[in-house]
Amino acid sequence: MIADSVPGSLPTAFPTEAGQASAGTSRYRIVRTLRLRNDNRPGVLGEVATAIGRAGGNLGDIRTVERGSHNVVRDMDVSTTDLGMLEDVLAAVRALPDTHLLDVRDEVLRVHLGGKLRITPRYPVRTVADLRHVYTPGVAEVCRLIEADPSMADRYTGIANSVAVVTDGTAILGLGNIGPVAGMPVIEGKCALMSQLVGIDAYPLLIQPGPSDQIVGALAAISATFGAVQLEDFAAPHCFEVAPALQSRVGIPVMHDDQHGTATVVLAAVLRAAAMTGQDLNQLTAGVIGLGAAGSAIAQLLMHYQGRTVYGTGRTPDSLERLRVAGGIAVEMDELMARCDLVVAATAQPGLIRPDQVRAGQIIFAISNPLPEIEPERAMAAGARLAVDGAVVNNLLGFPGLYRGALDARARQFNTEMFVAAALAIASRARDGEVVPDSLDREVHRAVARAVARAAMDTGVARLEPPPDYFEDVYRPPS
Repeated sequence: MIADSVPGSLPTAFPTEAGQASAGTSRYRIVRTLRLRNDNRPGVLGEVATAIGRAGGNLGDIRTVERGSHNVVRDMDVSTTDLGMLEDVLAAVRALPDTHLLDVRDEVLRVHLGGKLRITPRYPVRTVADLRHVYTPGVAEVCRLIEADPSMADRYTGIANSVAVVTDGTAILGLGNIGPVAGMPVIEGKCALMSQLVGIDAYPLLIQPGPSDQIVGALAAISATFGAVQLEDFAAPHCFEVAPALQSRVGIPVMHDDQHGTATVVLAAVLRAAAMTGQDLNQLTAGVIGLGAAGSAIAQLLMHYQGRTVYGTGRTPDSLERLRVAGGIAVEMDELMARCDLVVAATAQPGLIRPDQVRAGQIIFAISNPLPEIEPERAMAAGARLAVDGAVVNNLLGFPGLYRGALDARARQFNTEMFVAAALAIASRARDGEVVPDSLDREVHRAVARAVARAAMDTGVARLEPPPDYFEDVYRPPS
């Protein structure tokens, strides 16, 4: 059993983390909240922070719970790279003479208890009259209306504001092929963010891994329920088959977020990086390390925007062939690092780029999460002009607005022009000194939605022209 709160000690079982710890490293950070009672005198809090740092932990938020004349109780968020380091942190804290460890809590598990989503009705049923309006017999009139004119479903059902977020669990975050059920917390999180940021009703769907045609057939069969489909965490090369095949069978937008959502946000960040360093993006030679789902899409979108050849390096013949067909050139990694002004790495191989491979003046995006191919600090120390990691380049900046705009224009599909429009909108909202804007800024997502809807209209894939005030700053997502 996984403990949600165990006073003074670690939970006794961590199904995934334990396996990572036994291997000596973790590909993601472990976060715990420590409740401490400190003597109320100057310097004690500093001693705690120093002890945590020396043990390898990173100190996050500090919240005062209770303050007395002799003691202060605080909650302190601490992150470590593995369970062994967390044990070291706890031992260091326990050794402090003026500090008492009261509790160790996993706040991440707490917020996931019972899942992160629920369905609530827009119109509560309290009386018999309510029942007759919401359900039978009143609902029959609405059914007949839609039967006579199927387009009325957009007005009188939630279809036009709904997105299916689907995974087969084969490439979940940095965890790999852990299966669809284990991936459910990620998919629920995506749905919650769509709801809160742009007002979309998003539904998590889990599908068992299998042949592409079976997955496509199953999703096509239920597609009438939704206004769009987002594929999430499908492994390469499977994802290259499922997304286009499904799009060819349904008349609603389909996107694999790990491909085109990532590429959109990377393009936005690259636009900003070029501006911040005073360079013309169209004159920069770009290279992509890793040609899986994200890397292939990034290379193709960069080539479309720049109108230039992109160099790439990948591990499989299929990935290199995709690059060649798209107009790119395959090279070895050393040549890519020596030749390219802009380097984007998306390999899920921490530490792949050595400091001695960094060329002075390069822009480096090492975007694999949770650990990059090279830490931005090391890249900058080696001579890079600008370096960022996956903590900066976050898909959250892209997919909510992409889907909001596509739904509002009743787009039949996504296209490259819509991705470019979204990237330009994201870049335009960044402040001075920012590579990308705040991913929780709702105005950013509204700007992306407007740009995407306009691009859908301009390219002929929209079935509906939003009202004039849609494109004004007062726009709010439909309720």
